[in-house]
Amino acid sequence: MNMNTHPNSGAAERTEPTVPARSIVRATETQALSTRALEDRRLIHRNDSTRLHADAFRDLRTRLLALGGDRNFVTLVAPVVPGCGASFVARNLAAAFAFDETKTSTLIDCDALRPAQQAALGVDAAHGGLMDYLDGRIDEMAPVQYRTVLPRMDLVPTGGVREITGESFSSLRMRSLVDSLRSTHGNRYLVLDGPPVLKSPDARILSDLADLVVLVAGYARVTTEQIEKAAANFAPEKLAGVVFNDIQ
Repeated sequence: MNMNTHPNSGAAERTEPTVPARSIVRATETQALSTRALEDRRLIHRNDSTRLHADAFRDLRTRLLALGGDRNFVTLVAPVVPGCGASFVARNLAAAFAFDETKTSTLIDCDALRPAQQAALGVDAAHGGLMDYLDGRIDEMAPVQYRTVLPRMDLVPTGGVREITGESFSSLRMRSLVDSLRSTHGNRYLVLDGPPVLKSPDARILSDLADLVVLVAGYARVTTEQIEKAAANFAPEKLAGVVFNDIQ
């Protein structure tokens, strides 16, 4: 089902994640940016001059909260094909969760071929990122979690670019990282910025770690057939809907 907002989202049945206890991670600090700098990076914020964007992401957040129920949850945001602007959607959805002073968010950049979040969020990933942790080059999770320019929002950047990622995303280390980030704070919401659905199996693999899936279709860039084919990769009870996005 599609619900017409900007972005456009849909509804699905609620799932109940199992959350084991894990160790606490500590985020590395970064400096905040000015309002103008946030807008230049296409980041929504509390005083957003483009209220249409900010309100649209608040609405998307509200719809996901209605689906997710009382506990925090993991949302996978994945584009149908490259160029749909899914990183923009994932970044600002995480920001919308962090707008609420009772909540925090962590954005995990899982698109190892096209990492976008580190630059957009002004993060100097000096200690590495997700792929470095999954490869075992970094033993602990804490160094790869960074504070961003937005209050109450953290980032796990991709780190080193990788050609093959599927086995890493299905590994125990990946599941442990996701479980730990979610379980250490009951008010923390995770957003996975996933790779294109129709280009590799990685988005489907990542959906096993998510409670909800948001599919991003670039406005006038994909066909209805492509959207339906991409949606078929995910369990119907997890698919929250489709965002029709016109920003790459």
